[in-house]
Amino acid sequence: MKASELRRLNAAIAGPVSGFKPPENLTVSEWADKRRRLSPEASAEPGPWRTSRTPYLKEPMDAFTDPKVKRIVLVSASQVGKSELLNNIIGYIIDEDPGSILFIHPTTIDAKEYSKLRIAPMIRDCPTLRRTVASPKSRDSGNTILQKAYPGGILTLCGSTEAHALASKPIRYILGDERDRWALSAGSEGDPWELARARQITFYNAKAVEVSTPTIKNASAIESSFAAGTMERWCVACPQCGEYRNITFENIRYDYEEKIVAGKKTYTVSNIYYACGACGGLSTEAEVKAQPAKWIAEHPEAYEQGCRSFWLNAFVSPWATWESTILEYLNAIGNSRKLQVVYNTRFGELWEDRGDLEDEESVMARREEYEAELPEGVLVLTCGVDTQDDRLEFEVVGHGHFGETWGIRKGVIMGRPDDPDVWAQLDDIIDKVYYFKSGVGLKISMTFVDEGGHFTQEVRYQCRERLSKKVFAIKGRGGDGIPYTAPPKKQKIMIKGKSLGTCWQYVIGVDAGKQIIMDNLRVQTPGSRYCHFPRRDDYGPAYFKGLLSERLVYRPAKKNPWQWEKIPGHERNEALDCRNYALAAFKALPVDLDAIERRLIEATRARHQGEVQTAPARQPAKRTRKRKKGTTLSKHYDDW
Repeated sequence: MKASELRRLNAAIAGPVSGFKPPENLTVSEWADKRRRLSPEASAEPGPWRTSRTPYLKEPMDAFTDPKVKRIVLVSASQVGKSELLNNIIGYIIDEDPGSILFIHPTTIDAKEYSKLRIAPMIRDCPTLRRTVASPKSRDSGNTILQKAYPGGILTLCGSTEAHALASKPIRYILGDERDRWALSAGSEGDPWELARARQITFYNAKAVEVSTPTIKNASAIESSFAAGTMERWCVACPQCGEYRNITFENIRYDYEEKIVAGKKTYTVSNIYYACGACGGLSTEAEVKAQPAKWIAEHPEAYEQGCRSFWLNAFVSPWATWESTILEYLNAIGNSRKLQVVYNTRFGELWEDRGDLEDEESVMARREEYEAELPEGVLVLTCGVDTQDDRLEFEVVGHGHFGETWGIRKGVIMGRPDDPDVWAQLDDIIDKVYYFKSGVGLKISMTFVDEGGHFTQEVRYQCRERLSKKVFAIKGRGGDGIPYTAPPKKQKIMIKGKSLGTCWQYVIGVDAGKQIIMDNLRVQTPGSRYCHFPRRDDYGPAYFKGLLSERLVYRPAKKNPWQWEKIPGHERNEALDCRNYALAAFKALPVDLDAIERRLIEATRARHQGEVQTAPARQPAKRTRKRKKGTTLSKHYDDW
């Protein structure tokens, strides 16, 4: 054969033979770095794709080219590039490993918008895709808004309600965007996702990818899909101790100023830091985002079943600043719908409905004017103290007949629990006499102090020093069936390796107490089990937000399926804990409320009649009345 004939033959078969060329050995991230260009319509940073810009997307992208992985789930906040995961996978399929794609959106309108704003610009701006997918202007090109044909396959976009698109023809690749916004059923034919996946049965190399912003807890499809996978979180090394942790909103510390401008609240945020949950060290946003990070799986065994699942929030985004997220949160406070948007799209967290639980605005609206420190009906005072690394939070609670309670005083004592000055300030609360309008007074009968945290031994020591004031260390235990209160036990006190004796410790069933509190808050009429609150600043919005910070949910996979969990937007639960401990202290007191009431009536009557004389403050032996256990006499005969 002549050379010219050989050249003509090669030219004639070059096109068909090129179709037999195997794809390059590239992962999705390598393909994107090599060939993907971001379009100006869909990106704030148009130009060549750089995986290094969003390193958290590398593992989810490359899982697609892992032969062991059949299913990928990404739960994601906004502004982290989750749509680009889908775009890069689509581009890789068309260019490297062709097969038919079914790309499902919540509605057909969403599908059309995505096609016009993201798919079409991507094909236009990526040379290899532009050569592969026919121009939409050519006749019979197979390139329409909802269908893009290419050698080896076709990309079909549809809405989740289109049963005919979901239930016909075999499909190798299934992609789902905004899974939590899908219809519950495709017409009358059932779950859209299961209908779509049924079309993959004949493919040994099928792949399914779900992406969504989370929505409502226990009603989220993407939440269920995430739980079926490896359950991986993007964890960043702490700049202080190096431990890898998932950054959440409760780890963010900040100060803010509130101003009223044109009748509306505006906020200025400052001193923004990440507080490491391991070492407590503070780091700036720039320091945190400069640290190494990696995916850490909670359920790595799911990899063997072929499912990898990932969860991202906006705190790792290169585009969303922490300040902007905090400002959105502050502006949403008080509006549950806006707050849900912040939790879903910024925090990347599920929002939880309260069900029949009272909201803080309703409970706060019950506040009433007290005529004195102690309203009529209060018979016993107790105090609950929650211990934090930098403060003590406390609440003094009044108790009456049939479980009726009154909030008396709520406060915070700043300082570390190993600082004697902090405990001296607590003494001022415990030793104080609280007065009725009549002038008769009561002192606190018992105080429960939480010993949990990093200062257990110091709390035990300080409680032992205040045994005469009935101040006791307590340890909370969660779980079903644990009694609210039980007899105390002695515990050793060890500080700096030295034994300092023992103290009495109560173990309380905190879950039982929370249930009592929540049930009581549902009572609407003053009387049995009703909760009273004063109209004062210490019982403001922050208090009620903390008091109503948790709800009971059912988790069938747990050993104890009923679990108390924090409600989104209510991370600070110290008010609930303080009320829980104060209520437990009252339950532990062997008091006779009828007898106390009679003595208070007698003291009030005697005071009005001028029959009571003041006794010396330090001469308790001259008192003629016998003390009841659980009540504390003050400096006067008429103070109980």
